[in-house]
Amino acid sequence: MASAFSFDVTTGVDLQEVDNAVNQAQKESAQRYDFKDARVLSIEFARAEGVIRLHTDHDMRMRALFDIVQSRLIKRGVPVKNLEVGDNVPAGNDTLKKEIKLKQALDTETAKKVAAAIKEAKLKKIQASIQGDQVRISGTDKDTLQEAMALLRRGDYGVELKFGNYR
Repeated sequence: MASAFSFDVTTGVDLQEVDNAVNQAQKESAQRYDFKDARVLSIEFARAEGVIRLHTDHDMRMRALFDIVQSRLIKRGVPVKNLEVGDNVPAGNDTLKKEIKLKQALDTETAKKVAAAIKEAKLKKIQASIQGDQVRISGTDKDTLQEAMALLRRGDYGVELKFGNYR
């Protein structure tokens, strides 16, 4: 029986959970006393772009607003490794903006790291191939594929890895 088994390594976040976390953060920031006199205070989620935008009037409030959003994302189970946090950017009228981008797919550099980790482990009859924004790991033995998954879970690749399409 020489059939091949495989699984795909991808990354991403649940956009509905991000939307729920942003809504909760908006409600919490509206209730907090330290945001009472804020001239500008907004949290926006651009779902199509995969970006959360924060806008407020000074640095202390920006840090507090970011902490609220981050804690809500953690509580909703969104991996914070998949957040690419931008710097505070001065906006008009003495305000600050910050963009938080969501990593929805493996970039080529991360995919190469995953494939290289599999090849360096020298597991029996396991091949890793990069297919667009995912890495397909294939082999002839299911147990060896399980070892490959365990190996990838132990590593740090800068994003939360998801394993799917196991056959």
